[in-house]
Amino acid sequence: MTSLLRTARRARPVLRASIARPPTRTAPIALQRQYASASAAAAARAAVADTGEQAFFPDEPRAPSIRTEIPGPQSKSAIERLSKVFDTRSLNMMTNYQQSYGNYIADLDGNVLLDVYAQIASIPVGYNNPSLLLAATSPEMASAIINRPALGNFPQHDWADILETGILSVAPKGLNQVFTGQSGSDANELAYKAAFMWKRQQERGGADVAFTDHEISSSMTNQAPGAPQLSILSFKSAFHGRLFASLSTTRSKPIHKLDIPAFDWPQAPFPTIKYPLEENAAENAAEEQRCLDETERLIKEWHFPPAAVVVEPIQSEGGDNHASPNFFRGLRELTKKHNILFIVDEVQTGVGATGKFWAHEHWGLSTPPDMVTFSKKAQTAGYYYGNNDLRPNKPYRQFNTWMGDPARAILFRAIIQEIRRLDLVQNTAATGHYLHEGLQNLAERYPKEIRNLRGKGQGTFIAWDSPRRDEVLKKAKSVGVNIGGSGERAIRLRPMLIFQKHHADLLLERLETIFES
Repeated sequence: MTSLLRTARRARPVLRASIARPPTRTAPIALQRQYASASAAAAARAAVADTGEQAFFPDEPRAPSIRTEIPGPQSKSAIERLSKVFDTRSLNMMTNYQQSYGNYIADLDGNVLLDVYAQIASIPVGYNNPSLLLAATSPEMASAIINRPALGNFPQHDWADILETGILSVAPKGLNQVFTGQSGSDANELAYKAAFMWKRQQERGGADVAFTDHEISSSMTNQAPGAPQLSILSFKSAFHGRLFASLSTTRSKPIHKLDIPAFDWPQAPFPTIKYPLEENAAENAAEEQRCLDETERLIKEWHFPPAAVVVEPIQSEGGDNHASPNFFRGLRELTKKHNILFIVDEVQTGVGATGKFWAHEHWGLSTPPDMVTFSKKAQTAGYYYGNNDLRPNKPYRQFNTWMGDPARAILFRAIIQEIRRLDLVQNTAATGHYLHEGLQNLAERYPKEIRNLRGKGQGTFIAWDSPRRDEVLKKAKSVGVNIGGSGERAIRLRPMLIFQKHHADLLLERLETIFES
């Protein structure tokens, strides 16, 4: 058995000694997980052993198991009940998390699917991970949950330690401070606020220059100069969130934006790359230069000058659009040239998904981004920064009641420890290479099904275009795979960091079944 279960067994006496209440019926599920029969467990372990891999979750199902249509009768009943009190129109599937484990997601009807969507790229180290369960049931976690500190006013005594041993231990190079938040949208909103305050501080002549009476009074009527006419430049097909400022930089789908007032902010073109890359190198380079030239024109000419440029390393919601490191290096040089900030939105790409802990590490930047926003797989949110000038010159300017959540920061620390213990970033890089090769082989055999395959060298952050995308996603469930889409026609893979080669083989096998149908 692997050290995963040994770690869990060693920790059980500590848990029993430190928690002053009896365990609930469901809390210890990950520590007590067993198959219905010893032969089934042995078969699952043997399947992993055949690949020569270490089994991160030795008692995972050997393969998906489909018992009913999806949704089945029990799920339909639960959905009908829920729909009376909660909007279920965006529902993907009704999940039984108590029976989900590792890479597998279960529903109420006993269906068990290989999950390569992972709550829209948000589950890092598997369902019911034993190491995370230990962190979740610790006295430290219990205190953070029931006492929920208002961090700006009443931070808990060990908040610095939690940050330094967790969130800041994986900070992008050159960024040694963090402002924590509630969600990815919130992280971007906060970064935009920091950018605007930084820009106006520069224009005013420094942090020590006092606000004028006109600035103070005009801010209260939403007029300049107190409410300055500045902007954030984003890109066509970008997604940065659904709050007001973040939504103004979101350009992926009209359904997100309709009926919502928005800021008059610039939108630059994002490169439309042609595949395969090796056959279109010159044309793609020209396209990226065109986009950089237009970005610079907007920076110089837009009637509300940008304080920052925000960009995703891979445009996820907008259709899984990629660009080369040269493009992003060019963006960084433009922001330095024009004295504006460079914000990298790593909400979906961060925490190991691309075979690097942060996707922008692939770019080879000469200087770090000014801010990097994060959420999803981190299970918490915020933005990293390094420049002290990005701290507002007065308290309460970047502030809210919670300013993050220590409970989620503790969970992220446990995730980081699990990633390091199992070397999951390297695992994702290797598995992604293996999976991309398998998909390339399928693309050669089924060229009408897999078009514009992309994500080579980007871990398991892989996607392709499908002329029958929605049909493929539906059929995938019927053969035991939960996959997601993006944009108008893209199928995107967002497996967990514990996704391994034997899972990739299962996925490729099920995709072939769909393509043959």
